[in-house]
Amino acid sequence: MNTAGLGPLAITRHSGNEPIRASGETVGRLGDFWSWACSDLANNTMRGILAEYLVATALGAAAGTRTEWDTVDIRTREKWRVEVKSSAYLQSWAQSQLSEISFSIAPTSGWDAQTGSTSARNTATL
Repeated sequence: MNTAGLGPLAITRHSGNEPIRASGETVGRLGDFWSWACSDLANNTMRGILAEYLVATALGAAAGTRTEWDTVDIRTREKWRVEVKSSAYLQSWAQSQLSEISFSIAPTSGWDAQTGSTSARNTATL
């Protein structure tokens, strides 16, 4: 099988009303899956995605879809590349103490979803 030149899949935005089918039969709705999988907004993964959405909305960059594992979290029409960080003292799991909040601002490299390769990442946090 020749896999040379495979680009990223074209992802379209869904409403949540789309059926989930198995063997041609509707077994659920996409919105039901989202509700089941994504309702815990306090866990590290979903909290970060929610933070990205809020920032993208504020920057007018939330019209499309989020690109998982991209070099940066948000790309704006003005060609801004934005990295969003999120943390919380309280987690959704049992804790014996509040979580410590800390962030690294050291330059890193990242995987670029558009090219499928690792690239330099120049980021700064405010």
